[in-house]
Amino acid sequence: MNQFIGRLFFHPRFYLLWAVIVLLIFLGFWFPVLFVLGKYTFIIFISLTFFDFIFLGFSGRIKAHRYLPEKLSNGDENKIRIDVRHTYPLPLSLKIIDELPVQFQKRDFELKIHLNPNEERALHYSLKPVKRGVYEFGKLNVFFYSPLKLAGMRKQFSVGKQVKVYPSFIQMRKYELLAFSNKSHFGIKRVRRLGHTMEFEQIKVYNEGDDYRTINWKSTAKHQTLMVNQYQDEKSQNVYALIDMGRTMELPFNQMTLLDYAINATLSFSNIAMKKKDKMGLLTFEKQIKTFMKPGHNRKHLQQIFEQLYQQKTHFNETDFERLYRFIRHQIPTRSLLMLYTNFEHLNSLKRQMPYLKKIAQKHLLVVIFFENTELKQVYNKPLADHKTLYHKIIIEDFNLQKKAMVKELHLHKIHTVLTEPENLTAAVINKYLKLKARGLI
Repeated sequence: MNQFIGRLFFHPRFYLLWAVIVLLIFLGFWFPVLFVLGKYTFIIFISLTFFDFIFLGFSGRIKAHRYLPEKLSNGDENKIRIDVRHTYPLPLSLKIIDELPVQFQKRDFELKIHLNPNEERALHYSLKPVKRGVYEFGKLNVFFYSPLKLAGMRKQFSVGKQVKVYPSFIQMRKYELLAFSNKSHFGIKRVRRLGHTMEFEQIKVYNEGDDYRTINWKSTAKHQTLMVNQYQDEKSQNVYALIDMGRTMELPFNQMTLLDYAINATLSFSNIAMKKKDKMGLLTFEKQIKTFMKPGHNRKHLQQIFEQLYQQKTHFNETDFERLYRFIRHQIPTRSLLMLYTNFEHLNSLKRQMPYLKKIAQKHLLVVIFFENTELKQVYNKPLADHKTLYHKIIIEDFNLQKKAMVKELHLHKIHTVLTEPENLTAAVINKYLKLKARGLI
């Protein structure tokens, strides 16, 4: 019984009406009519409140359950579902407070709905995590009121669960569809392949996305359906994602670090490279070499990359490019495509690392991927208001010139580059890979 009473509470409307009744009785000492009105109103009020308590406590039941995906995708909107149903004979007004993981810092999150008698409904909302790791969901709190809204009841549902936030697998699936379709969306470009590094494999039925130039008309006439020649690369190439986990990758954009942008892009790019029959490897580093995975191209290997990317942790120490060069020289002997995710804010910082980058580029096809500062761009686009704004714009313009000078410096030493905004990183990296592959450079 004590537990039952503890779950019941008064609605704010109760206190408002109670204040009105007290005021009527108080004024009744001077105006007898108001005293009589207040007395009968008090009796009716207490009766209705008692009815509300009885109705909520004994005339029906309410159930709620939260359905979570097995894992959440970092940097994406993840859909969460809550099912609510009740057996009360009258409509109910509900307020649902979900105890979200502390990482979201949402202390005022609630859902409000109105249910008809004996109704069941599914509610949906979305969450966008910006950091990998384990997220702890707590209890589900349901506050419900009768149509009178004098009393309410709170019910807790123990549906707590731990969910891991992985690198963006939603983005991976999206870019896989785009890279192998004839349509160009979200920055993915269809690139015509050059050269003759393909050999005939088989004749197969035409599927959407196949190159119409490979249609085999003789076989098409024979089978009465479009048939195409399928080709394969003469040799699978080794491709590595090199992820700098040092200090410069800690910079946040839209609440997510450059490191997590790089990790998300690596997952999508790895999937595309394997679909293109290349072998994918992984190397993460900062002051020390953190992770090294030799190239592979089967589904199990992609899953291993997925898990390794999820587990990456760093203290964002100063990056040691000399150690990176020495490790590559000993552990990656054959010529490979190296996609290096890093960031340089000043030309001088790039020049300090150029000796090691040039040595790496002598043995491998090196692509240096670094970032434009989108937050500075937003400041630069603001109207010129005063001398302070002008000063800021001059500094930002210098930063932009520094980035362009870095690209020229790298190209001068035959090092390929990708300079992109963080949110466009995945598309830019995949496009660069497809372009290099089309030119027969890998």
